Amino acid sequence: MNTGREDALQLYITLSRASQWVNAHADRDIKRHGLNRTEFGVLELLYHKGSQPIQQIGSKVLMSSGNITYVVDKLEHKGYVRRNVSTEDRRLIFAEITDAGCAFIEEVFPSHARIIEQAVAGLSPEEQREAARLLKKLGLYAQGTFK
Repeated sequence: MNTGREDALQLYITLSRASQWVNAHADRDIKRHGLNRTEFGVLELLYHKGSQPIQQIGSKVLMSSGNITYVVDKLEHKGYVRRNVSTEDRRLIFAEITDAGCAFIEEVFPSHARIIEQAVAGLSPEEQREAARLLKKLGLYAQGTFK
């Protein structure tokens, strides 16, 4: 008979392994295009949400702000991102996707989405929606109880 603790540990292990393998599919695809997961995440964020303060990007792609500066440097070097200083507060620097960055995302995102779709195809669309709902509930609870 499983105790609550054993169930929780089994869920943790299963969730971690599933995440690892789905990420492996996504990471392999991203690497083919010369980026890593964080670079792709920042570029995708800027494409879909527009210009963002560099200091706030980290929380949106789950990275520390120090690493985001490095990632933005790399994307800027590749011509995908540029920095803009705020006209209202010169201490505030925004990252903005360039035309080349937009073209890159528009070219690779559809196939990347298909890779993810294939990686999670072990669940039916209905099961995917239910899993997403349950994982969101789990994540919000874990976030709310984190002190």
